[in-house]
Amino acid sequence: MANLVPKFREDHVALIESFLAHQVQASGRKGVVLGLSGGVDSALVAKLCADAIGPKGVLALGLPEGKGGRDLEDARAYAKDLGIGFRFVDITRFVATLDGGLEPGKADRIARGNLRARTRMVVLYYVANTEDRLVIGTGNKSELLTGYFTRWGDGGVDFLPIGDLYKTQVRAMARHLGVPEKIVKKVPTAGLWPGQTDEGELGISYDDLDRVLLGIELQMEPEVIAEKTGVRLAEARRVEALVASMAFKRKPPLIPKVGIRTVGLDWRE
Repeated sequence: MANLVPKFREDHVALIESFLAHQVQASGRKGVVLGLSGGVDSALVAKLCADAIGPKGVLALGLPEGKGGRDLEDARAYAKDLGIGFRFVDITRFVATLDGGLEPGKADRIARGNLRARTRMVVLYYVANTEDRLVIGTGNKSELLTGYFTRWGDGGVDFLPIGDLYKTQVRAMARHLGVPEKIVKKVPTAGLWPGQTDEGELGISYDDLDRVLLGIELQMEPEVIAEKTGVRLAEARRVEALVASMAFKRKPPLIPKVGIRTVGLDWRE
């Protein structure tokens, strides 16, 4: 069963840092900005950015509702350790303004959670636009494949440097690069409502999820995945169906083809 496990390789670090350095230079921007939540994904991205383009080119924003608590403290302390800039922006008043003007009685916690994620991205892009920066995303491959992100929220960014790393690979790379263990071991959460956890919503641990996703990536049948991972067949099929149903979130807005070459289809950039 151990053979179907996403592996971290040290050369992944150099590949990602080279990508970041090239893209920032090619853009002509002065630096990058990212949301730093106090979790492992954003901590790893901050570290990769700092090493790739230098700490002076990196700005992190803490974007909680309210004072932020221990996660904000961890984010601030880690930004200081990296030598990157850090700013705190309480998004409470922005969310309240939007929520209050949009018939809040009709919104469930998913709608409100997405509103928070999109509000954070509005703030990040405002800073990016006013300071000539790129917005760097912190989503990983496990989230992208399962659709566990907000479209035009945390999914609306300029680049996703860890978007080809499964969550388990993210943790391994973070440990390799010296991200504090208390950050690496935190229970993953998007922080969109009290008590929310990634694994609680996904209904499966990241360890099991990533093994199933790797099997899907290798184009294995669910029966083979279940046999190799020890995950129940019904669960392997559920994850496979989830990945398929979330394909629309991974694509740019679809355009009906009427011209000779169509953006997003056969217009090659």
